[in-house]
Amino acid sequence: MRIFLCAALLAGPSFPEAAAQSLPSATPMPASSVPSPAVSSTLRAYALRLKPGQDLRRELEAFAQAHHLRAAAVLTCVGSLTTTSLRLANQEGGTQYHGHFEIVSLVGTLSVNGSHLHLSVADSTGRTVGGHLLEGSIVYTTAELVLGELPELDFRREPDATYGYQELTVYPAPKAPRRPAAPKKSR
Repeated sequence: MRIFLCAALLAGPSFPEAAAQSLPSATPMPASSVPSPAVSSTLRAYALRLKPGQDLRRELEAFAQAHHLRAAAVLTCVGSLTTTSLRLANQEGGTQYHGHFEIVSLVGTLSVNGSHLHLSVADSTGRTVGGHLLEGSIVYTTAELVLGELPELDFRREPDATYGYQELTVYPAPKAPRRPAAPKKSR
């Protein structure tokens, strides 16, 4: 299943089962119970390693800012944490876990406009816990990440009337302003 999904993501608009539609630059994908049309983009991958003592969420957000990532996703992450900070399902505040944890999954969207990341970790007995990744999740030995940027898209967090949460809205990436041609020098 993962190989099929990766092939679908990497193949882009030519992949027959993932026919994509192009949207006008100012029109967001509608938020409703009916599935929205898919929007495609090329994929640029970044590989990085976080070191002991670094905060997983802070480093991801700093990376997004430094590389001006408007639309990205976590493709994979393996590593370990000494402190795990999560907001569990349907809870207001965060919960911290201390010990040694293996990262078994990190998924989500990443953008300078706001990110939505979920983390699952397992302890030495295999007990697994997961939720929204919060600041305060500290790398133990390593966190090896591959991030995928979708340069033709712009992820934004906007209020959704269903529950009032800031949810993902996908726009086409803004067009880069054209630079005027440099004047020709006369001899």
